[in-house]
Amino acid sequence: MTEKPIKKIAIFGGTHGNELTGVFLVKHWLQDGAEIQRTGLEVKPFISNPRAVKKCLRYIDCDLNRVFDLENLGKKMSEDLPYEVRRAQEINHLFGQKNSEDSYDIIFDLHNTTSNMGCTLILEDSKNDFLIQMFHYIKTSLAPLPCYVYLIEHPSLKYATTRSIAKYPVGIEVGPQPQGVLRADILDQMRKMIKHALDFIHQFNQGKEFPPCAIEAYKIMEKVDFPRNENGEIAAIIHPNLQDQDWKPLHPGDPVFVTLDGKTILLGGDCTVYPVFVNEVAYYEKKEAFAKTTKLTLNAKSIRSSFH
Repeated sequence: MTEKPIKKIAIFGGTHGNELTGVFLVKHWLQDGAEIQRTGLEVKPFISNPRAVKKCLRYIDCDLNRVFDLENLGKKMSEDLPYEVRRAQEINHLFGQKNSEDSYDIIFDLHNTTSNMGCTLILEDSKNDFLIQMFHYIKTSLAPLPCYVYLIEHPSLKYATTRSIAKYPVGIEVGPQPQGVLRADILDQMRKMIKHALDFIHQFNQGKEFPPCAIEAYKIMEKVDFPRNENGEIAAIIHPNLQDQDWKPLHPGDPVFVTLDGKTILLGGDCTVYPVFVNEVAYYEKKEAFAKTTKLTLNAKSIRSSFH
């Protein structure tokens, strides 16, 4: 399958202003971008939520990573709009428009999680041969360091992500790292993920053919809230057996939550799931204690650039 060569790439840091690895790397690359330049490619590092970065907050008015739907992008620009909605419109003008021919080919959006998820690549479309091939290349290059693929394709859970204005949106999520903190090991892992991704694109543009491949992925099934009391307050916390066990199988009957008086709440249902974003700090306000995923295999056809 031939695809057009890739020309324009952006690397976003600070979509959430307190996830510091992307902020730190993007600021570095704005000063000295040698590491991310590849012949024939335009690679633009960009701080996506500068006001939140300045205050070291996730966001100012609302989550920038959830407002890139056509409704918000189409709102009449005014000072009354939440800051992140206005910023989303600016980003859409600079790198979009969403779903248009002029949009950037690829946006890498750099994130940290407080959950024990290691290196994670986030995929929005299970049929995208180009991205499956890229993710396969990154996973192979990082080995033996594990790199997981989280597939957020879901009929009702629509994520209107910042990166979704690109033809090929790539979420990069590395943890565990507390908000507002920089860890050298996490920084090194994210940096390597970007290096391998850019190497893949460069080789693709030079006419290299990538044979058919398959990768393991974890597809979102549902988000699970904490148990709550009648006032809507959290009534049980993540059980120690589940804490830090992202990507590990969780079976029906396994402990999930524990109450303050020691009562254990078990996983219901009849299928093994793989939890992710376990006890992520930023998801308390979204009422998500963890997300259940199912493991599957994604296949990609062979690809090469139509340039040659």
